[in-house]
Amino acid sequence: MKLSLPVSLLSLSLFAIGTAQAAPPRYRIDYLPSLGGSSTATSINDLGWVAGRSTLTAPAPSHRHAVLWRNQQITDLGTLGSPERQSAVVWPVKNVRGIVAGIAETNVIDSENEDWSCSAFLLARPAGGPRYQCLGFVWEDGHMRALPTFGGTHGFATGANNFGQVVGWAETAVRDPVGCTLPQKFQFRAALWEPRRNRIQELPPVVAAGDTVSAATAINDRGQVVGISGICDDAVGKFSAIRAVLWEHGQATVLGDIGGAAWNTPMAINPQGDVVGFGNQSLTEEGAPDWGAFLWTRHGGMRALPKLAGHLNAQANGLNLWRHAVGRSCTDASMAACDAVLWRDGGVHRLHDLIADFPADGPRLTTATDIDDFGRISGQAINPQTGAGMAYVATPIY
Repeated sequence: MKLSLPVSLLSLSLFAIGTAQAAPPRYRIDYLPSLGGSSTATSINDLGWVAGRSTLTAPAPSHRHAVLWRNQQITDLGTLGSPERQSAVVWPVKNVRGIVAGIAETNVIDSENEDWSCSAFLLARPAGGPRYQCLGFVWEDGHMRALPTFGGTHGFATGANNFGQVVGWAETAVRDPVGCTLPQKFQFRAALWEPRRNRIQELPPVVAAGDTVSAATAINDRGQVVGISGICDDAVGKFSAIRAVLWEHGQATVLGDIGGAAWNTPMAINPQGDVVGFGNQSLTEEGAPDWGAFLWTRHGGMRALPKLAGHLNAQANGLNLWRHAVGRSCTDASMAACDAVLWRDGGVHRLHDLIADFPADGPRLTTATDIDDFGRISGQAINPQTGAGMAYVATPIY
């Protein structure tokens, strides 16, 4: 597939070069259609393709499907099983090759009844109902394909680059050690898939530090992969994310932290190798969440990103070519009351305040999930009347 941008996008890109260091622009906001229930946009690429998840209310019970929006039109990407199974796009997927990566259930019932990573992003099943195998997927040209594991039941895919490489994590056949009593029961390792070559490569944890698990969260076109390394714990989070890491040629480099020893999680990496994410700001008891947002660069190292005035916690989710990052800033560690934010040129800006003519009773922009190289931002807002999540795209007005 030819890797060329439309002329209109190229023109906008050239204009953006001259304005990358200017004050934040004003934005226009557009809300995207859903499959009937709540929706979330988690990714936007330079073609304006937006991916995420949306809830279907029929057939009962309600269930989520991965979706793709193109030109404001929604496409249900389906599942790896029957239609009542679930799927989602959870991480920013930055390529312009038409590749979408995410998670999807199959029709295979998990005989171990594990509470795998996917459960945090899919709707809960009725009490006593079975749990299904959940795998990473790639979707391209209208077809969803399952990604293999390292011999275990479950997998999870996060990002894909323009060379068709996909990253995430997958279970091995090695059971968790005695004393590690968690909802999942098997070891997991970071995975680098090359679906067109039917290859899967393990990206190891920092074994020298005693780490036993790893997970990959993003990849750029240089093949640089970021993710986490840690010990047996939630898949993924807490002490499975003791260290934020960067893999180059299969070797892990520890990126540092902003004060805590848990939840150190990169979320995005740009073409230059800059990284954003979140991690604990303090040494909390038993790794309880105390998230702060971070930016890592090769020359500047790890540094905390600012929060909105009066806020205590933050999470950075997306990053573009210009080191403009997006995420959320929250009033407390529960992350229950948050505002979508834009970080650029050393400052933090509430996205709501940058929207032109935003109505006083309009939806609350609770998180920003991704930003493309033209400054377009994806995320989720909450409808004040219904409480439903609404996927949105905020477009800069130059």
